[in-house]
Amino acid sequence: MARRYDTRTTIFSPEGRLYQVEYAMEAIGHAGAAVGVLSSEGVVLAAEKKITSKLLEVSKSSEKMYVIDEHVACAVAGITADANILITKSRVSAQQYLYRYQEPIPVEQIVKMAGNDMQAYTQFGGLRPFGVAFIYAGWDVHYGYQLYQTDPSGNYGGWKATAIGANSPAAHSILKSD
Repeated sequence: MARRYDTRTTIFSPEGRLYQVEYAMEAIGHAGAAVGVLSSEGVVLAAEKKITSKLLEVSKSSEKMYVIDEHVACAVAGITADANILITKSRVSAQQYLYRYQEPIPVEQIVKMAGNDMQAYTQFGGLRPFGVAFIYAGWDVHYGYQLYQTDPSGNYGGWKATAIGANSPAAHSILKSD
């Protein structure tokens, strides 16, 4: 039944689902895990780097953690190429805001802009949803330390602790118990 409704990102199934977005979420589930924890003294991001083959040379650079601006960093789960596109857009937006207003961009504004870009790719034909999820950690003068998570549908939310990637439901249950 799903085959009739998964050829385009803009076609809803009778249940009201966008299968292309669900496929993007599934791609994130196969990626290495990333965890973020918020406290009053800061934010911790941790990520698992999956080794897909023993034949590949292990790189020294990280493909899971990125600095957006001096006050914002993120952890990634999903398709790295998709993440690079959104991270570059976020970095440009942060610098444009700094140039225009002479102050760092608020953390939630970066997250919202990335979520809007991700949502736009679920809305138009000829584009596929980004197969990536982010955990953003940052600090700004208005709200202090903050932790946000985004998904391929463009939804985002603030968290005290969250996980994305492989085994994220198990990580969520551990984080809830602590």
